[in-house]
Amino acid sequence: MKTAFNQFQQNIIRIKNLDVIYKNLETLTTSVIDLSDILRAELVIAVSAFDYFIHEIVRKGMIEIYKSNLSATPAYLKFNVTLEGIQIAVKNVNNVDWLDNQIRTYHSWRSFQNADNVADAIRLISIKTLWEEVGNYLSLNSSDVKKHLNLIVDRRNKIAHEADIDPTYPGSRWPITEGMVDEAIRFIESVAEAIYQIVK
Repeated sequence: MKTAFNQFQQNIIRIKNLDVIYKNLETLTTSVIDLSDILRAELVIAVSAFDYFIHEIVRKGMIEIYKSNLSATPAYLKFNVTLEGIQIAVKNVNNVDWLDNQIRTYHSWRSFQNADNVADAIRLISIKTLWEEVGNYLSLNSSDVKKHLNLIVDRRNKIAHEADIDPTYPGSRWPITEGMVDEAIRFIESVAEAIYQIVK
């Protein structure tokens, strides 16, 4: 699971490098040049990094459960696998590649971004009440943590699926600021760290 968190941190470094480009361009250009799409890219990549982190920590955790290194959860025990996977497992109990492939295939079209989907994914590897634990770790109310994460994800969806266009003013985009994006990235970082600490 540590490797999943390390990869998340590397992805955040990529975002921070992109922010350095934004800051440098901002000092070298005038307001005539709109750099706001760099901020939008930062936000989209941050949510993507979080999504990938959840996918990876769950996949690695499920494999650890299969190897009997972690306790199985009710959700883990109900996870669907194919008969083809079972045939491979029966032939070689020590082979985990089949399970790795099953998890990747099953989760490939799912996104683990909004609070409910993240909690559902984490139930595959932990019986802890995720958002209460995250709230305690961050010294925040669990419902506030969930709402804040969902607002960030909603904004990411506006950017990724609606070109960040404000429908009340066709042709204009929703406003975005450096402070807004920096705060969102810091929040995503803190939530990911909390989740890692809770499930490791």
